[in-house]
Amino acid sequence: MNRNYMIGYALAGALCATPAMAQELTGTLKNIKDTGAITLGFRDSSIPFSYLDDSQKPVGYAMDICYKIVDAVKKELKLDKLEVKLNPVTSSTRIPLLANGTIDLECGSTTNNAERQKQIAYTNTHFLTASRYVSKKSSKINSIDDLKGKAVVSTSGTTNIKQLTEANAEKKLGANIIPAKDHAEAFLMVETDRAVAFVMDDILLASLVAGSKAPDDYVISKDAFSKPEPYGIMLRKDDPAFKKVVDAATSALYTGGEGQKIYDKWFTQKIPPKGLNLNSPMSSELKNQYAKPSDSPDPDAYK
Repeated sequence: MNRNYMIGYALAGALCATPAMAQELTGTLKNIKDTGAITLGFRDSSIPFSYLDDSQKPVGYAMDICYKIVDAVKKELKLDKLEVKLNPVTSSTRIPLLANGTIDLECGSTTNNAERQKQIAYTNTHFLTASRYVSKKSSKINSIDDLKGKAVVSTSGTTNIKQLTEANAEKKLGANIIPAKDHAEAFLMVETDRAVAFVMDDILLASLVAGSKAPDDYVISKDAFSKPEPYGIMLRKDDPAFKKVVDAATSALYTGGEGQKIYDKWFTQKIPPKGLNLNSPMSSELKNQYAKPSDSPDPDAYK
């Protein structure tokens, strides 16, 4: 074949390939590439996962993980720079804002369960918790049964308020369940004696107690409303290309040792803004999860 024809065919093939390669990007990755931006959803009071510091900047364990994901996305898309937009979310708004495209990742303290996985997806688990309650020692609430006929608060839109409602019916507690807009408001209700107990994930309760005016006034229950439950960063459902990048990023983070350093930074050292130390070393269950990353919603998978 004439050499000039061969060169012509090669050039034509290269030109045809370029649009095809560009079309390979879909969903979230395409949107990020097109806009040059990724949007992270953050919480304002989920210490130490996602909360505002003294300068009103979102910080925390989940935020650090999300920024590692951002680095991986930037590398995957071969971008020189990637703008990170920050959008506040609550327990009630986080799933709708993710589903409608307002945010691309939800960086907080969100329980991964089978029911939620019908609406959205999760990446690999970054924490394990159980649903318990905090009360004042003076209230002498020693068990779930002691909540009978009492005012009990939990945060609206959480799995915890659902578990509390179910236990209230099953155990015939007759408790007055009060929904709060966020964790800070719920804890304040216990602090001001408008509720005897606040049902929430134990690590979040520990952080609220540590940051309170009188930490020694409170006790977190041994009784639990749930088995250990996984937390995960949320992303949109049915977006396998984006999930592949996110899962690879979190898996590398957890198995490579850097995840342990990030964990220690937020759970075993002083954290902003008050220099509190939660003194919560990584559990053996979470160490196992770090060694073998999983996005399973099944609590029994983390034994």
